[in-house]
Amino acid sequence: MGSTKRKPSFIFSVSWEVCNKIGGIYTVLSTQAKTLKEESGATLIYVGPDVWEGKNNPLFIEDKSLYAIWKDYARDTDGLKVRTGYWNIPGKPIVFLVDFMTMFPMKNSIYGRAWELFKVDSMHAYGDYDEASMFSYAAAMAVKSFYNFNIGPNDTVVYHAHEWMCGLGTLFLKHFIPQISTVFTTHATSIGRSICGNGKALYEYFDGYNGDQMARELNMESKHSVEKQTAHQVDCFTTVSDITARECTQLLERTPDVVTVNGFEDGFLPEADKFDAARSEARRCILSVANRLFGTEWGDETVIVATGGRYEFRNKGIDMFLESMRHLRDNHKTADAHILALINVPAWVMEPRRDLQDRMNGLDTAKTTLQMPLTTHWLHNMADDRVICTLQGMGFRNAPDDNIKVLFVPCYLDGNDGIFGKTYYDLLIGQDLAVYPSYYEPWGYTPLESAAFRVPTVTSDLAGFGLWVNTLLKHDAELEDGVKVVHRTDSNWNEASADISLQIEKWVQMDAAKRDEIRNKAGKIARKALWKHFIKYYLEAYSLALEKTWERIEK
Repeated sequence: MGSTKRKPSFIFSVSWEVCNKIGGIYTVLSTQAKTLKEESGATLIYVGPDVWEGKNNPLFIEDKSLYAIWKDYARDTDGLKVRTGYWNIPGKPIVFLVDFMTMFPMKNSIYGRAWELFKVDSMHAYGDYDEASMFSYAAAMAVKSFYNFNIGPNDTVVYHAHEWMCGLGTLFLKHFIPQISTVFTTHATSIGRSICGNGKALYEYFDGYNGDQMARELNMESKHSVEKQTAHQVDCFTTVSDITARECTQLLERTPDVVTVNGFEDGFLPEADKFDAARSEARRCILSVANRLFGTEWGDETVIVATGGRYEFRNKGIDMFLESMRHLRDNHKTADAHILALINVPAWVMEPRRDLQDRMNGLDTAKTTLQMPLTTHWLHNMADDRVICTLQGMGFRNAPDDNIKVLFVPCYLDGNDGIFGKTYYDLLIGQDLAVYPSYYEPWGYTPLESAAFRVPTVTSDLAGFGLWVNTLLKHDAELEDGVKVVHRTDSNWNEASADISLQIEKWVQMDAAKRDEIRNKAGKIARKALWKHFIKYYLEAYSLALEKTWERIEK
């Protein structure tokens, strides 16, 4: 670890996902807060978008008295509307929620100034670029106002922006108040994700890719421009894994100063004396839904395998998961076992199935297979959904006699889905195996969380987490280690898919004692990734940024 002689008095951590649960960055920030607050000793303030105004946000505890005089000043002097309070997570950190809609009338002048000062090209903006940029600018102006009103000359301040969505404001803030130390973390490059999402081979031709050229080809010029310029101009640039650091060097032409590995807190795990009961209840719930849908009576001997995450069919390896299940079915080596494969991926849900609800509620006691037994919820786009179409194309029908059944759970598991009535974590603990064979995965919280729940997990060496596990164990991780890291390239589809099906075969053939041993090993690996082990990388990044700022101001 580098020098830590310079420590921040204030840390502003800025993200679209503060008090706004969308994806992996929410997990990063919400789980790190308590440890970062304790270890840094700084006043830690998270800054997010006020997208919940007028609606109840269970993640935000408003405190109108917090910095009330400054809020009046910011409103009257700079036209800024900020709500203050606390994030309803462990550590209860301070939060500023910023209304960014007031910035839209100034959008063109902001973009023009961004081009003049930083050569950020907003001409080709579309989609979420405007909304993200106006939030980014509003967040930076709120911190600028707070700095001028509340922060003394001897205080050291770090402004930590997450993802391209917070880049524009970071550049302006550094320009207006160079005394503030800027840190920028890209959790995934916009171009890398886009290359993969468009079906191109990222790794085989990696050294030949030019980020600027690909941005033009993929119509990503504005996002790439602000991301690249921010990476080059901040005091400290970081990313979340070695594999993404390599990507940044190639596509952004800037090597990160620090790799700030993602950790987690284990506070969401059941207490040890309640763990087995929670696992049993999860399995009961999953099998109850499946049996009523399929018209079967599968019991606790059923091997429950699952994948999950965002609906990025190729990037998240959903395609490979389905191929591995097809391979497992066709090789007939597990014909004596009942295997239930779940795809927990939120899609364009229309509604929970009424016929399935009737069976869950005892209104229909028939033991027949329901129509279309591939999904728990009806979708708006059933005929075009990639998971449904792939399952049908592979011949999965979930007939009563099929020993391998694949079930699409296309809803957000928040306890209000209308079928399971439980959260993602409530059900995760009931799985036997978790499979996340990602093609593009800067880190990979889903496999880490699965391992934390002592669910043996399959991931890939194209995921940051998978590479970290290999490094931790000092060998290519196998299922017997608790986490299996499958080798993936652009050209070994069949081998990687077969390897995954082999892991399920191995599990089916294991006795109970061996399974328990592997479950415990999975949990031990996850505990190596607690924030208490990883927060040092954030402190290193802040120290580097403060040092660079000091040198800049002294000149």
